[in-house]
Amino acid sequence: MPRSMDPLLLGRIIGDILDPFTSSIPLRVVYNNNSEVINCCEFKPSQIVNKPRVDIGGDDLRTLYTLIMVNPDAPSPSDPNMREYLHWLVINIPATTGASFGQEIVNYESPRPTSGIQRITFVLFRQLGRQIVHAPRWRTNFNTREFAEVYNLGLPVAAVYFNCQRESGWGGRRM
Repeated sequence: MPRSMDPLLLGRIIGDILDPFTSSIPLRVVYNNNSEVINCCEFKPSQIVNKPRVDIGGDDLRTLYTLIMVNPDAPSPSDPNMREYLHWLVINIPATTGASFGQEIVNYESPRPTSGIQRITFVLFRQLGRQIVHAPRWRTNFNTREFAEVYNLGLPVAAVYFNCQRESGWGGRRM
């Protein structure tokens, strides 16, 4: 796909959260209603209350991954002063397994937007080896780029996002 058509670029995930990267590992995120997260899709808060099943590809069981779930639009896209809000952080996930096989550093917190259409993003990094990671003191103003730099994770190997708005909201994010 031409870079200009990349949904992560069109949705400003690349730019607002991530630097340009090439996806190299399959990442599949599925919520309990069997709804798969596909870039740009939309979920209501009632559909994402429980943590999703996250399946990670790869072929070497010795390779470990870090999964980060953030919202760059909190508390509202017009005033994202909590950017990035950290919803979930899991480390040491073995390749070919899922997030449930990793170590949860920050428990899953379901997104509950109150204003505007917000982008909820899952980012996957390849680790250099088994990691020890300290939970951030707070969920607000997390910075995925800085986290990756501190823990020597390099660029992401996969990412996917969906749009979410309050239960009574309607419409979608315009790209």
